[in-house]
Amino acid sequence: MARVFLSLGSNQQDRLSNIQQAVSLLAISNEIKIVKTSSFYETEPWGNKNQPWFVNAVLALDTTFSPVELLNYTKSIENKLGRVRKDSEKWGQRTIDIDILMYDDKILSVGKELIIPHPLIHLRAFVLVPMLELKPDLVHPVFDKTFSQLYDELENPEDVFLYGTVQTK
Repeated sequence: MARVFLSLGSNQQDRLSNIQQAVSLLAISNEIKIVKTSSFYETEPWGNKNQPWFVNAVLALDTTFSPVELLNYTKSIENKLGRVRKDSEKWGQRTIDIDILMYDDKILSVGKELIIPHPLIHLRAFVLVPMLELKPDLVHPVFDKTFSQLYDELENPEDVFLYGTVQTK
């Protein structure tokens, strides 16, 4: 089994419910065992700031899916939950977004659809903060730095709130 970290985010409709439904749909697969879920965070939009704030979380899971099979499964969950992809809105609003952050310590690229580790992890507080909760000492295989180190190096992190408290550097 591979240890995988997924990022989940939503900024449309009932954001928390969208993430909880996605987690439930992940958990019903015989190919996936959810190991741990981070807390939920309300986060400032990244990339396109002119949209509602997100709710984000990170999951640690074990899976027998290959990286491509896992990508296809997560895309099917996004579709079930009403995700509409628009080429014109790279970082636009969404009911649910599920990104594969890490797949064991693999470095993999399958076109633009699947790059592991996720190529923007090191720039996003909304990913790094929940990763610190789950596995702060995990080493990013490209940068050869822990997630704690990557978080410490953020220059202008977006706001990330946990239970009404701001998480700042």
